[in-house]
Amino acid sequence: MCTRFLWSSAGTPGAGNVLVGRSMDWFEDTRTILAIRPRGATRESAPGDPGSFEWTSEYGSVVCLMYGEIAVDGLNEAGFQVSGLYLAESDYGERDTSRPGLALAHAIQSMLDRFADVATAMTWLTESNVQIIPLDIGGKPGTGHIALADRSGDSAIIEFIDGETTVHHGSAYTVMANSPVYAEQLELERRFAGLGGNEPLPGGTDSPDRFARAAFYSARLPNTEDEREASAYVFSVIRNASAPFGTADPVRPNVSTTRWRTVADMTASRFFFESTSSPNVVWVKLDKVDLSEGPELRFDPQATMAASGLVNEEFAAA
Repeated sequence: MCTRFLWSSAGTPGAGNVLVGRSMDWFEDTRTILAIRPRGATRESAPGDPGSFEWTSEYGSVVCLMYGEIAVDGLNEAGFQVSGLYLAESDYGERDTSRPGLALAHAIQSMLDRFADVATAMTWLTESNVQIIPLDIGGKPGTGHIALADRSGDSAIIEFIDGETTVHHGSAYTVMANSPVYAEQLELERRFAGLGGNEPLPGGTDSPDRFARAAFYSARLPNTEDEREASAYVFSVIRNASAPFGTADPVRPNVSTTRWRTVADMTASRFFFESTSSPNVVWVKLDKVDLSEGPELRFDPQATMAASGLVNEEFAAA
């Protein structure tokens, strides 16, 4: 129920345009809107929790707000990108109020607001001893894992299993899906032809199938120095790893319909959004937005079929 991959268009990590493609698969319409969040906003990590803390945003960002509230994907002005994906196995541990608490609903925004790259975010995550606090999303357990990426091609996959934080950090960790846990996903990937094994590349919508296709096809994308081609190539792969309407399985939560896709070009400060219920792709050119302190701006990409292409001017104060 969601796939993510990182790709550098000139063939080596950080070379050319560096992009992340991700799909959002969910059991119902997520009613997702886009928000531009400027610098200077003060937010709280876990309202009502003894370990809650505040921060003031240092970087402006564009984010996808699931149900109009929860930031689940975004890009900041420094070229730092963060995605949250569903993981049924996540276990954040019994709440230890001696540790700072960060509600999962605020985790993505917290990192986009405060960090310019993967390494800095990882240093904070390990040194702060922060504990994630889970939530319900649309009446379902909102357990998840987090993926980070930046313009250098650096990447990190962060999971919370049995109360412990597990990190895979480095430019080699480019692909992410859902269950099982990440180490097992990497093992499963090696079964398939072209990825180390002999089994045919799977075409299903289960998490290991989508993981394998994203890994296989992203590794075979041709190099390009053209920004437009690079984003088109990433869209071609993330669409291939998506789940069409009609494939949802209520018994298996990791099999849900793809509701939308994003492509974040961290090099070009361009953030694309594609709803699967609309024929159009829209995008924000973040380096052309005034991100100085001011009101949050919002835009509903599914409100009208007329919206297409660059939508910087379509945002209005929340």
